[in-house]
Amino acid sequence: MALKLVIGNKNYSSWSLRPWLALKVKGLAFEEEVIPLYEDGAKARILEVSPAGKVPVLLDAGTLVWDSLAILEYLADRQPALRLWPAEPEARARARCIAAEMHSGFGALRSRMSMNLRKDLSGRVAVEGDLAADIARVQQIWRDTREEFGAGGPFLFGGFTAADAMYAPVVTRFKTYGVAVDAVSAEYMQAILDLPAMQEWYADAAAETWVIPAAEID
Repeated sequence: MALKLVIGNKNYSSWSLRPWLALKVKGLAFEEEVIPLYEDGAKARILEVSPAGKVPVLLDAGTLVWDSLAILEYLADRQPALRLWPAEPEARARARCIAAEMHSGFGALRSRMSMNLRKDLSGRVAVEGDLAADIARVQQIWRDTREEFGAGGPFLFGGFTAADAMYAPVVTRFKTYGVAVDAVSAEYMQAILDLPAMQEWYADAAAETWVIPAAEID
């Protein structure tokens, strides 16, 4: 596989982090291209490779995949030995369920706690209503999955899977906004943050100079 991944700013692009992290953790070589979001000409550059006009986009020779979860599925199909999904049917079904739930849900969390790795915004957003419900649901998913399937390691299903890649940006949001979490969730968050690949992403984000004003809280 000669892979190229087109992503947005590492400080802000939660969707880009998901497949990038999976590729790094699983040791797949790939070329990386960053298109700074909302910069002049960014939309046109993205449309050159993505019919949806969004990042991330995976290019594999003549194959184009332009959605984070679809990219993870594609990689799992092409490289089954990587175990991007758990091997056992029950665990694999659960992993796909929670990955899909993250893909389509948690609107309050996305809109009110946007991804920003360079700031500490603890206490800047009121945790109430639908946002509080989203945060509680995420922790329930983490607790239940760790209890039922996580005995083999520190991640949701023991070893790192696509489900962890899908929830990694939530870990960064909880860290940025100082969200209080239960002990199981705190341990899981630390396991994600301790990944060398995650530390690389944070370092790259810190070195970026681009700023998206709409994603900043003064």
